[in-house]
Amino acid sequence: MQLARQQLFPELFPDFKMQDVQTKAVRFAVMSAGQGLPILLLHGYPQTMAAWHRIAPALALSHQVIVADLPGYGRSRITADAQGAGSKRRMAASLVEMMQALGHQRFVVCGHDRGGRVAYRMALDYPDMVLGLISVTVVPTPEMWEGASKAFGLGAWHWFMLAQPEPLPETLLSGDPGFIIDATLAKMAGSLDQLHPLALADYRQAFRDPVVRHGICEDYRAAAGIDEIDDINDRAAGRRITAPVLVLWEQGRTYGGNRQPLAIWNDWANDVTGQGLSGGHLLPELAPEALLAQMKLFLSRHEQAFTHHYSG
Repeated sequence: MQLARQQLFPELFPDFKMQDVQTKAVRFAVMSAGQGLPILLLHGYPQTMAAWHRIAPALALSHQVIVADLPGYGRSRITADAQGAGSKRRMAASLVEMMQALGHQRFVVCGHDRGGRVAYRMALDYPDMVLGLISVTVVPTPEMWEGASKAFGLGAWHWFMLAQPEPLPETLLSGDPGFIIDATLAKMAGSLDQLHPLALADYRQAFRDPVVRHGICEDYRAAAGIDEIDDINDRAAGRRITAPVLVLWEQGRTYGGNRQPLAIWNDWANDVTGQGLSGGHLLPELAPEALLAQMKLFLSRHEQAFTHHYSG
């Protein structure tokens, strides 16, 4: 079921249509614009679909762009089977169902941060639907846990705190959610002034909602549990991502025990390219020109294959 919704971000996403799409387990808030090959954009923590405001409009000039709040984040609500809803396998399944409801049987998916974890799970579970994967500042979850260190624990404290059993993290977040989200985003961006005021207001509004905060905790609990198990099982079974993969990361950063991102991704996928970009963790907002250029180059490089499979 699809229901039109008032466009909430006309300044940030001109010409984008906004609607709700109901799947079996999630009511998604979705925006879309453009024509041609569909590209699904997925945001990260602690953000909303507004994070793509410097990428989506430019990309929609040449492609059909779909931007959605992740299940449990922003305005996308879990409506059934809430237990275990943070599982990336379940998130990916609901998003695939959403794309099918919008008429898309094959598409490219691009995910940043938490959205990147949903995106690579989607590529693993739906190889006949995901034509290409763009992973932004992410390596597979087991690599993060296996390479964890004191520096990682101190720098990414939320990975550990938000993964604690309910209601501990929810209770701690409820004490001063405004302070927590501002401190988190300031660290990621270097300064809150680097973020568009309308996007920042949307992140703050979403984080004030206890339902959203619970959804975020469920996401991180899954990452410390079932997500890692699913990934380890796939790795042991020799399952790999067969779609072309573009990996983009914070320049100078290593992952998973001081390994380079391309080396890590080559253990999980057959066709991997990518490079580091300067600008910090929030690349869609802090380095949009560089990110967009790499995305367009990837799409152009695989245009013939993508178009053939999409139109076929």
